[in-house]
Amino acid sequence: MTQSRTHTCGELRLSDAGKEVTLAGWLDNMREVGGNLAFIIMRDFYGYTQIVAETEEMVAAFKAITKESTISVSGVVRERSNKNNKIETGEIEVVPSAVTVLGKNRNNELPFEISRSREADEATRLKYRYLDLRNPEVKKNIVLRSNVVSALRQAMTEHGFLEITTPILTASSPEGARDYLVPARKHPGKFYALPQAPQQFKQLLMTSGFDRYFQIAPCFRDEDARGDRSPGEFYQLDMEMAFASKEDVFAVCEDVLPPIFAKYGKYDRASSAPFMRISYAEAMEKYGTDKPDLRIDLTVTDVTEILQNCDFEPFKNGVIKAICINNCKESRKVIEKGLSDVEVITGNKGYWFKLDENNEIVGGISKFAAPFKDKLTEALGLTPGSLVVLSAGERNMANKVAGALIKTFGALIPGHMDKEQYAFCWIVDFPMYEIGDESGELEFCHNPFSMPSGGLEVLLKAEKGEIDPLSIMADQYDLVCNGIELSSGAVRNHDPEIMVKAFELVRLGEEDVKAKFPAMYNAFTYGAPPHAGIAPGVDRMVMLLAGEDAIREVIAFPMNKNAQDVMMGAPGEVEQKQLDELSIKIDIKNKAQE
Repeated sequence: MTQSRTHTCGELRLSDAGKEVTLAGWLDNMREVGGNLAFIIMRDFYGYTQIVAETEEMVAAFKAITKESTISVSGVVRERSNKNNKIETGEIEVVPSAVTVLGKNRNNELPFEISRSREADEATRLKYRYLDLRNPEVKKNIVLRSNVVSALRQAMTEHGFLEITTPILTASSPEGARDYLVPARKHPGKFYALPQAPQQFKQLLMTSGFDRYFQIAPCFRDEDARGDRSPGEFYQLDMEMAFASKEDVFAVCEDVLPPIFAKYGKYDRASSAPFMRISYAEAMEKYGTDKPDLRIDLTVTDVTEILQNCDFEPFKNGVIKAICINNCKESRKVIEKGLSDVEVITGNKGYWFKLDENNEIVGGISKFAAPFKDKLTEALGLTPGSLVVLSAGERNMANKVAGALIKTFGALIPGHMDKEQYAFCWIVDFPMYEIGDESGELEFCHNPFSMPSGGLEVLLKAEKGEIDPLSIMADQYDLVCNGIELSSGAVRNHDPEIMVKAFELVRLGEEDVKAKFPAMYNAFTYGAPPHAGIAPGVDRMVMLLAGEDAIREVIAFPMNKNAQDVMMGAPGEVEQKQLDELSIKIDIKNKAQE
């Protein structure tokens, strides 16, 4: 216990009645009842305690103190006559003999009520984050994060992993998101980069002879924010295993994560091992996304052959996907609101019809679907009360809209989402290559360092034209929980010959590989072990565990959506002297004039 207090504000109980105590904390609230009686609530990290001032002098002393000042109160503990079972100290109160202001709040008005800070607008919350964090409802997410990180560290250590930190200042990566660059003062014109991930370093550790590595790794990417992604920086449970296959990685994750989710999560149920495995192709066709939310029991059916010849114009080109939702009692207004939400999310329309109690197709596009009722009933298993929502167009867009329809209507229509659980799955068999939207040429689909399924042999066949390179699968996998991608991982391409051949298919030769990845390429020529790894996002994990929709709620000092720290004023301008030391000249062009 620190010298300034004998107990915390969440510690005293009825058994402490009669004790002389000293508490320290913030003046949370004060309710005056006449000139010689006031009830004061003190708050610290641990909880609340009621203080009862019963003399005119003591009431005046507290009245002179502004809310949110830090104070020290000495007094005697006694039993409360009106007990409060909503707080742990609700059976006692303290009658003060002395109060001292330790840190005065010199602002007459607070930007928001501490206990209601989550109701304030985001800009105000982030500017006054140190006040926002005083709210126990906000603070508990940061405490949860600390407990989860501690549990992850313990579990990884128990599984034989060694925690090793990797460099923060490194070389710019030629692939992935945009780097954050750091000018090198001693090397004018050259730059370090903050690591987007410790990918190359952890693979080099495997080559160095370490068997199992992990760290709670900071990662830096200059990318836009979204609900499950914080701009600027994030943390991941980074791990790598030598002489390992994906089965070894799966076994570790399936052993480490479910107990932590069950213990610390908002819901006490989590998938047990083995997690469901779904191929990328099946996920896209069956769920419309490679991040399926398995809490929802809805799936997609391709009805292109049934409806492509109907007279509805949007169905005349591309593919048509349908989701059948049984026992729908929602009104037309609710259904169309759901479709409107999907259009906002995807930028494309969804459509609907319903089978009524008379076994007739009604509503939405019913006049186009009705002639095909028998075939639709057979394909979709329609029963009276079934709602069918549909997407149409080019395959990727039809899948995207179908995925959004499942997510939206699964939550909207009662009985189709078992929300209070953590449903994990593995997405496997990702394509190694794709045709780039902009280039129109063959490009890596995901991680260029993944081992192609089939190794060198399958690459040689693609080079000779014996197989379509788009048919090559990567030994890569994603871990998904409740519709959120927690992580991507892969069995790594540890063989320089296979690596070079994989890059040659995207028009990059051996010299390009050596130039772009010199350390890793050279290290692999000295005999690298087969290795595999994964890196679940810590921020996303804690967001799921806390039941939050925005990742900023589980980060102590998050940036806003524009990657600005409005509390600290970052990014900000620097002095010319600093720029001169770094050999940097700023030349900002007016984009409006370009």
